[in-house]
Amino acid sequence: MSIPARTRQEWQALDAQHNLHPFTTFKEIVDKGSRIINRADGVYIYDVDGNRILDGMSGLWCVNIGYGREELVQAAARQMRELPFYNQFFQCSHPPAIELARQLTEITQPHINHVFFTGSGSESNDTVLRMVWRYWSVLGQPERRIVISRKNGYHGSTLGGASLGGFGVVHEQFFGPIPNIVHIGQPYWYGEGADQDPAAFGLARARELEAKILELGPDKVAAFIGEPVQGAGGVIVPPETYWPEIQRICDKYGILLITDEVICGFGRLGSWFGADHYGVKPDLMPIAKGLTSGYIPLGGVLVGDRVAGVLKRDDDEFFHGFTYSGHPVACAVAAENLRILREEKIVEHVRDTAAPYFAERMSELAEHPLVGEVRTRGLMGAIELVRNKATRERFPAEANAAMTCREHCFRNGLVMRAVAQSMIVAPPLVITRAEIDELVDKARRCLDLTARDLGVH
Repeated sequence: MSIPARTRQEWQALDAQHNLHPFTTFKEIVDKGSRIINRADGVYIYDVDGNRILDGMSGLWCVNIGYGREELVQAAARQMRELPFYNQFFQCSHPPAIELARQLTEITQPHINHVFFTGSGSESNDTVLRMVWRYWSVLGQPERRIVISRKNGYHGSTLGGASLGGFGVVHEQFFGPIPNIVHIGQPYWYGEGADQDPAAFGLARARELEAKILELGPDKVAAFIGEPVQGAGGVIVPPETYWPEIQRICDKYGILLITDEVICGFGRLGSWFGADHYGVKPDLMPIAKGLTSGYIPLGGVLVGDRVAGVLKRDDDEFFHGFTYSGHPVACAVAAENLRILREEKIVEHVRDTAAPYFAERMSELAEHPLVGEVRTRGLMGAIELVRNKATRERFPAEANAAMTCREHCFRNGLVMRAVAQSMIVAPPLVITRAEIDELVDKARRCLDLTARDLGVH
């Protein structure tokens, strides 16, 4: 059946009556009504009232090649007709999963030659935990179970993924994190180290990993996980000294290194993966989002030879997986998405054209009286909102500074996301210079309106 035509008010009423949203205060849906988006094209989404909105968040960090790519629709349709579903359990496989796995190893570092497919980034990080623990068990070191993560990192919403994440408010709702996961500080220079030299701060935060390993016991620590650039935590861009030092420490103590590439992977930073951008050699890389440009759910874990070699000699069954691991339709769409990224040189477009211009234009917003810092890396950016630029004084929580700005953004045709007291953006990778101009001009107008509401001049 086709979806019936309804007014915005009718959709909002039905939504409030039946649909529970993720990461939402349910009462707000009843009180305010949801935004009803019904179509999209390029870098724009449209609501049911016909308003055009520049999607500065690529959906949810994922629509890398933009909306409306008919090639992905056709790839899904072809696969639906041929083999709409079969599982990969019990020594079964199918060509779409095999071919996608092969293609993924062509764009990864030489030591990464295996993929375990999942349905999402959260599932990917749960899989990472299972692989890490199984790896050490097979090696005869089952006591190495502790995984070190970071405060304010985000690794998904399942129990395992949310435990890896460093959001206290999330942990409070499920009495987490689960055992054997601990957290160290984040490399957030502006918010936590601005009185220090950035390089020294980056080293100091990285060395918290070594201190934690020594505190817990090197023979108890299994792995370290981190996003190359923290996404949902507020686009936290680490100082250049940070990741090389993390690599050194992991190598020194023999622990596994995991770079969470769910956001940074597939071109977001102007390289295929964030690990490539920062020059580190991960053992495991959870992926999702840009793998299909968000057109259909698919995730996975890219597995380095060190881990895969141990798991492949295990005589016991790996008791882990999902019904939709390597779903044939999703794999067919992902393969077509990779073809587009490669043939249209979209990663190179980010590196050579879009990201430098994005950084240039975004930096102009640093002059605004409401802005303490603007930071970018690739096509990710954050605008820190402050009450006083000189002292970096923040607004009181009740001022709702970022949420006020977010509301102005929607009213003025722009999606930016509010995180704490920052506005963050991550537009589709195909964004043009003219569209970057539009994004920055709209962002400036919304900052002006927010400053007016907050009494900042």
